Amino acid sequence: MRARHIFLLFAWAAVAAAQPPRLRSGTVITRTVTLPPGRYALASEDAGHPALVIRGSNIDLDFSGVTLTGAWPTDGDPDRFTGLGVLVDGGENVTIRNLTVRGYKVGLLARHTTRLRITGSDFSYNWKARLYSLVEHESLVDWMSYHHNERDEWLDSGAGIYLADSDEAQIDATTIVQGQNGLLLARSNGARIWNNTFSFLSGIGIGLYRASRNTIMHNKVDWCVRGYSDGFYNRGQDSAGILVYEQSGRNVVAYNSVTHGGDGLFLWAGQSTMDTGQGGANDNVFYANDFSYAPANGMEATFSRNTFYGNRIDECWHGVWGGYSFDSWIASNRFANNVEGIAIEHGQDNRITDNTFDRDDTAVHLWRNPIQDPGWEYPKRRDTRSRDYDVSGNKFIRNKTALKIHDTQNVRLVNNTFTGVETIATLTGDTRNLGIGEEIRVPLRLRETIDVTLPRPLPGGLDAMLPDDSPLRNRRSIIVDEWGPYDWKSPKLWPEGRSDAVPIKLRVLGPAGEWKAASARGATIEPSSGRVPGSLIVTPSADPIVDIDLQLTYRGDRVTSPRGSVVAAGAPYTFGYSRYFVPVDWQIQWFAFDPSSSPDKDAEAFARLLKGSPVKTERQNRLDFISGGELTAGVPRDRVAAVATGQVTLPPGAYSLRTISDDGIRVWVDDALVIDRWSVHESIVDRALLAAGAHRLRVEYFEATGFAEFRVEIVKGDTRR
Repeated sequence: MRARHIFLLFAWAAVAAAQPPRLRSGTVITRTVTLPPGRYALASEDAGHPALVIRGSNIDLDFSGVTLTGAWPTDGDPDRFTGLGVLVDGGENVTIRNLTVRGYKVGLLARHTTRLRITGSDFSYNWKARLYSLVEHESLVDWMSYHHNERDEWLDSGAGIYLADSDEAQIDATTIVQGQNGLLLARSNGARIWNNTFSFLSGIGIGLYRASRNTIMHNKVDWCVRGYSDGFYNRGQDSAGILVYEQSGRNVVAYNSVTHGGDGLFLWAGQSTMDTGQGGANDNVFYANDFSYAPANGMEATFSRNTFYGNRIDECWHGVWGGYSFDSWIASNRFANNVEGIAIEHGQDNRITDNTFDRDDTAVHLWRNPIQDPGWEYPKRRDTRSRDYDVSGNKFIRNKTALKIHDTQNVRLVNNTFTGVETIATLTGDTRNLGIGEEIRVPLRLRETIDVTLPRPLPGGLDAMLPDDSPLRNRRSIIVDEWGPYDWKSPKLWPEGRSDAVPIKLRVLGPAGEWKAASARGATIEPSSGRVPGSLIVTPSADPIVDIDLQLTYRGDRVTSPRGSVVAAGAPYTFGYSRYFVPVDWQIQWFAFDPSSSPDKDAEAFARLLKGSPVKTERQNRLDFISGGELTAGVPRDRVAAVATGQVTLPPGAYSLRTISDDGIRVWVDDALVIDRWSVHESIVDRALLAAGAHRLRVEYFEATGFAEFRVEIVKGDTRR
């Protein structure tokens, strides 16, 4: 009997060991297992408390049918998502298949893991920041920065997948859309990243920081963008399809579609190069990619040595922005309809060969600036003249200006052709040793040969490119709202021009189908039904407070909502448009203050300033100013202060007072101080609750130097975070 009990005990243990673990928050998986399908709501407060941990080596996990959700419901505001979905903690040879993770700040984080493979997975609809740029102008709040990541600071901006100190990974057939950042690598080398879709993100598609020898091929990395409003501004705000930062070298980036990014490619040598003049993000190869339709630069690559061969760059501000690039080769690329095809300041020893420039305003612009920041270390440690270029074998077609060269020496221009070009060359400043013609011999310091291997397509590699006949092949297809880029998978209403026009013309965008007006508050709609794509006219009511809410019903093709819900073709889908604006009769006084008496440092001097005469007095129905110069006509560019007073009466409901300030701001409601950020700072958002009824408002603001932003608005609901 005892032997039988022992046998049954061992048999039970064997069966238990074969069973998959029950998934609950904090579950640790240490062996190969197939998990039962299902949606698992596993909360995570922060990266230190992941929903799921995978720890060990030689583990193969098939998550087919498994979805981990960190936020419920998943259609909530994505800037409220928290925590970490999956932590891969060390080990080697871990494979993750067919996993879906959504509703977290970070989908998956791998630390010190070798040969991790992620395949067939989906890390979409995770965290992203709310954006504050408007249709008419941007907000400086939305600008991104990647300069520091030695302690994985990038995690603060969210990611679908983040690899830290994890070499030889393979990421394939994986999707990350509608978050802020897609795949980020820090100090991780030798990865193969291919056949993925990292698109419609409000930050970065693929980002590298001290990450080298990675292969990035056959990926769709489109619409990774913010900071663009067609017809109003094209800033990009340092969003990008592919980011290569801080000594990331010897990477191969080929056969990718990287269209409609803030920049297509954003490459920067790194702070260590700025401080020492040494190194760079060097010897990367960018081959046969499409970097078109970037609001800023198709390829921005600075302070480094790289090869750009056979790429397509259409309709960008700059096709290539190559400031301080050296020993680089820009060859056999196709530039078309850019403001400037190639723009390089202080570049040296570069080759620009066999490219086609078609209808770019200026095809090639080379120059040196008259002065450089005296506090900047880089030019103290390096020769930063603009010099030594081989510009040969290029085709210039219908450009306004083919060559614009300023204070640049030793330029050889041979075997180029010019067709329908208005001005072949504009030369200014010191352009010694510039030679045009096949027989010209200009002594250059270029390397005699460039040792570059152009990669062949990978077996099984996707054709990632947008079709030439796609209706989205233009910059106008970039629509950015408060949650990032619109993905064209659901119907959407968007202003044709200004959002405050009366009446407002709205574009009806999205999959083919029909729409019908369901309700309209605060406005009338004409017509009341139509087809997608199309347009409609909205006429606001005569009420002083603009409170428009439109609801339309769509039927047509399959819909994927902005939060990832799928609606079958032919089923009804509700979409809408809203606008809320409370005009205030603001009485504004502008003052100029002395550099020695900054308002945040000298309260008595500021009080005396406000008792004096303003430099300008005006009335506005809104406080909304942003500028790198004068905030409003007739006031100084720097060291300016304002006092604004007004009254408002709000109908029943819940409201918030929201400010954006660079620099100091204070707000009183009925003599109570509710917002107090009286300091020099970059643009930041503050909020205070505001009850219904009548209120007296007073705002004080000052700007020290540099860019300035001053916005005060009343919004519906409790928007505090």
